[in-house]
Amino acid sequence: MRQKLRLVCYLAIACLIFSCTSSKNVVYFQDATQFETLVDDNTFTSKFKVDDLVSIHVSTLDPEASAPFNLFRGAEEGGLSMRPEQVNYLVDENGEIDFPVIGKIKIEGLSPSETKTLLREKLSDYLKDPIINVRIRNFTVTILGAVNRPGTYPINGEQITILEALGYAGDINIKGRRDNVMVIRDFDGTKVYNRINLNSKDALRSPVYYLTQNDVVYVEPNKSGKAQSTLDQRSTLAFSIASLLITSTIILLTRN
Repeated sequence: MRQKLRLVCYLAIACLIFSCTSSKNVVYFQDATQFETLVDDNTFTSKFKVDDLVSIHVSTLDPEASAPFNLFRGAEEGGLSMRPEQVNYLVDENGEIDFPVIGKIKIEGLSPSETKTLLREKLSDYLKDPIINVRIRNFTVTILGAVNRPGTYPINGEQITILEALGYAGDINIKGRRDNVMVIRDFDGTKVYNRINLNSKDALRSPVYYLTQNDVVYVEPNKSGKAQSTLDQRSTLAFSIASLLITSTIILLTRN
């Protein structure tokens, strides 16, 4: 009777062991040493792409002089004029925006800072010492796969790291691979696939450590996650029945 009880216990323990996820690959930057320093020599800057929405506001000491160079949409409600809303510029298929007075300006491939310089040159014939603010309005990243909160997240600012993006998604869960995270990036309609190993400190030097607008980050499930996803309803039912039988057998043998 005791031998049977031991056998049942061993079976139960084996089920628990095989259902657990290995923890050896869940630690970030495993090869980083104490007080090790890393100089961030990444010169990444976000660049405008086709279909980007761009906010541009021009101001000077004379508001009337700069007014023609700003686009606003008026709004009326109940016969009362509401505060006008600034209109964003769409980067068209040619990489251009249609700017007031000046006309078409190509900004695809330029950073916000470079766009400011270009606009300042274009406006030099019309305005004196203009203040120009340029900002991308549709900076989002999509996080998919084995994370706690998959989704598409709007980003404030012009720069975000893959670690910050995963933070938005609640981090990689225990079923996700940290050593093979995929970043899908679009270049002029061409999808480029890059992989990054977050178990290693070398991830900080990866070309996809800094994300760009509309990047997609996919976290692949590990072996445990893949095995779990292949279980169908019959397998789940069989496992439940087996667990019930094991529990019942232990109770009966204990009573005897």
